[in-house]
Amino acid sequence: MSPESRPSISRDDVAHVAHLARLTLTPEEIERFTGQLAAVLGHAEDVAALDLAGVEPTAHPLPLMNVLREDEVRPCLDRDEVLAQAPAAEEGRFRVPRILGEAP
Repeated sequence: MSPESRPSISRDDVAHVAHLARLTLTPEEIERFTGQLAAVLGHAEDVAALDLAGVEPTAHPLPLMNVLREDEVRPCLDRDEVLAQAPAAEEGRFRVPRILGEAP
């Protein structure tokens, strides 16, 4: 898209959006972002102008497939054997440090 056919966005528009986003921009940044935002809006107009009749909406260009293995019933680890490996165990559970602010 040529610069003269870019969507109209003013320096004031950019300054207003920056204010809403609580950004402090220098005059040079406002000038640079005005051109960049105009280019982004131009690309959005190009996409909006496409004839997409008959094109199914999609969230991803490639088919997604689950790469996880199938669930299989298998024997569990022995609780006493696992707890024997832990640095600290108490009443059949792992003992962990108290979280700050938690009542004892």
